[in-house]
Amino acid sequence: MTDQATTAADPGTAEIPGKPTSASRTTLSHIMTQADTNLLGTVHGGVIMKLVDDAAGAVAGRHSGGPAVTASMDEMAFLEPVRVGDLVHVKAQVNWTGRTSMEVGVRVLAERWNESTPATQVGSAYLVFAAVDADGKPRRVPPVHPETERDERRYQEAQIRRTHRLARRRAIMELREKRAAEGFED
Repeated sequence: MTDQATTAADPGTAEIPGKPTSASRTTLSHIMTQADTNLLGTVHGGVIMKLVDDAAGAVAGRHSGGPAVTASMDEMAFLEPVRVGDLVHVKAQVNWTGRTSMEVGVRVLAERWNESTPATQVGSAYLVFAAVDADGKPRRVPPVHPETERDERRYQEAQIRRTHRLARRRAIMELREKRAAEGFED
């Protein structure tokens, strides 16, 4: 269940037609060059993170039908190094939607540009995007409709991550309030 409560009395909260997961799914591919490397000679993690954010942003914008901004990156896992000459594929899709936010799941794969070997997963990430209007204010997003068992699993896992994000935020705020009441300044 999403956090998209609706009431018939308020047209601003009328249900927005949902979209299937496949409607905004995308792949961004890029060949890694010497300009992308770090001091160890492998592709810099920040280069991969930018590609992840670019692909996730495209998916969020497609799903929401307009601008969407990165609100958070829950997790970025680097599984294998990426090398110069690798063709990197960044696959992204909306996993879950709330009222104005979306979780986008991203898989990063790499293969040698000049070989016919299968691509290897080299990373994954989860990002939360907020849809915004022309004034930068939050706007509603359509619900996502999982189409496959895999999509349904991702949807359920995204709900767990959301619950953990909110609980972590609440716990941190409570600790800060407690410390402030005790006279500690951060």
